[in-house]
Amino acid sequence: MIEPFLYDLPTKIYFGFGKLNELPALLKDCGVQRAVLVCDRFFAEKGEALRQSAPQIAAVFSDVEPNPQLSGVKETARLVKETAADTVIALGGGSSIDTAKYAAAVACSDLSSEEHFNGVPLTAAKKIIAIPTTAGTGSEVTSVSVISRGNDKKTTHNPVFQPTACIVDPALTMTVPARTTLITGLDAFTHAIEAFWSVRHSALTDALATEALRVIIANLEASFTEATKESRTAMAYGSLLAGLAFSNAKTAGCHACSYPLSMYHHLPHGEACAFTLDSFIRLNADDRLESLAKTLGFADCDALADEIYRLKVKGGLRVRFADCDGELDLNRLATESAEHMLMRNNPVQLSVDELKAMFAALK
Repeated sequence: MIEPFLYDLPTKIYFGFGKLNELPALLKDCGVQRAVLVCDRFFAEKGEALRQSAPQIAAVFSDVEPNPQLSGVKETARLVKETAADTVIALGGGSSIDTAKYAAAVACSDLSSEEHFNGVPLTAAKKIIAIPTTAGTGSEVTSVSVISRGNDKKTTHNPVFQPTACIVDPALTMTVPARTTLITGLDAFTHAIEAFWSVRHSALTDALATEALRVIIANLEASFTEATKESRTAMAYGSLLAGLAFSNAKTAGCHACSYPLSMYHHLPHGEACAFTLDSFIRLNADDRLESLAKTLGFADCDALADEIYRLKVKGGLRVRFADCDGELDLNRLATESAEHMLMRNNPVQLSVDELKAMFAALK
C-alpha cells in the first residue's frame, strides 16, 4: 500500500545538452528583468561571456571560494542592491549555488549577512536561477545553503532558498576533470541512496531515488574514464533525479559524517560523503536495501558496497584516514557526526561508540 505523502517543488527545470545557449529567452520566460551572476574564478570568463549575451545580467561576482564564505554572500548581496536586481543567477557547483541562494535572501533584508548567519531568520529572497556545472550537487532543486564564516560552517534549510528555475545543461560538465566527475557522481549517488533509506522517504522519492541510482551506477565509471556526451548527459540527469529525491526526503548518515570529515581532514564535500558511503550501505542493510541492490544488478548490499569501494580506489579517492590530512580524533568525529541533525534521518540510529567503531575500521 502506498502511504500518503507531500512532495513540494516549485522549481522550473530546463534540461538539455546546449540548453544554456537559450539563456536570454529562458530568463525572459522566468520574468527576469535584471540579474547578478555568481560564479567562481574558473568560470569568470564564461560568466562575462554570458553577461554579454544576456542583456538581463547587470553584474558578475566571480570570487566564490570552494567552501563558500559569508564574505562572498555579502559582496553578492551588495551588488544585487546596487544594481536593483530582481534575480541572482548561480553558475557553478554547490559553492556558487549556495552563495547565490544566501545572497538572494540577504539582499531582501535590512540586516547584515552576519546577523543572519548568527541566527536571525531570512524571510524573503530575490528570484534564484541555478545553472549547475557539475553532475552531483543537486542544489539546483533544493532549499539548502551551506555557508562558512572562516571555519564555522552552517547548513541552513529555508524555503526562500528554493530556486525559481534551474538550467541543467550537460554540455557544461564536458570539461570537468575525471577525478572531480567521480567525486560529484558519488555525491549524487549518496544523495539518491540516502533519500531512499531516509526515515522521511515516500513512494515518490523512492521512485526518483531508484531511477537516479540506476542511471548513475550504469554511467558513473564511463563518465570519468571516457567523458562522452552520452555518459555525461546521463550523469547530469541522474544527479537531477537524486536532487529531486533528497529535496524532500533529505540526506542522512553519510552527509552527517561529511561535515567533520571536511572540516578536520580537508576532504571535498563529495569525497567526504563517499568516504563512509560503502560503510553505511553495510550498516543500513535491510530487506528494502537488499531489494534495491538486486534491482541495481548486484547480488546483495555487500556487493553494492564493494562496487562503491572499487570505484573510489580506481579514481584515486581517499579510502583510509592514513591517506588524509589532519590528526585523527575518533571521539570528536563520532560525537560531531552523531549530533548532526541529518543523522536523525538515518534508518539505523548509531551511537557515538558505534560511529567510532565505523571510523576506526577506516584507519
